Amino acid sequence: MTEAPTPYELDADTMTGGMRPIRQAVLSIGSNLGDRAGRLQGAVSALEDTPEVTVVAISSVYETEPFGDVPEDSEKFLNAVVLIDTTLTVHTLLDRARAIEDAFDRERGEPGAPRTLDVDIIVVGDRIANDDTLTLPHPRAHERAFVLVPWLEIDPEGEIPGKGFIADLIGNVDTSGVVKREDIEILL
Repeated sequence: MTEAPTPYELDADTMTGGMRPIRQAVLSIGSNLGDRAGRLQGAVSALEDTPEVTVVAISSVYETEPFGDVPEDSEKFLNAVVLIDTTLTVHTLLDRARAIEDAFDRERGEPGAPRTLDVDIIVVGDRIANDDTLTLPHPRAHERAFVLVPWLEIDPEGEIPGKGFIADLIGNVDTSGVVKREDIEILL
């Protein structure tokens, strides 16, 4: 007996009940205020403590100059990339990222202002989103060496949907200001 095909198409992010698919997500974390390394460690620990999230890999820590239009006296950033597996919807993951930032006293204001902690969602599987709260993939990740360098380190096959493979994209950015900090390690 042949089963009839289902007439309904399911969107994994709007499914209720039952199981949701596991997707790999890439998060970029950064801090340039206070205990920068401690804040990165705290962000990774908070992600690991999040139900339906498993931290798969953490890059080395890199020190970088602030990016974009920033105040002259801004401190350098510490940055890392975290790969996770998750069954959370993209908006629930965004809510969690913002909650982690808030727990570390993140103040939202002017772009380029110093930050206690940034937790940016770069990609979630091959999900494309563009609404009032979230754009996926991150619209400027392919231009940012502080994202591409650490990502390539832990995911040589990484890809930004619609932009290309990290290994190819990294050739289009200046990586000279991305300095690996051998003296700082983020632990699980």
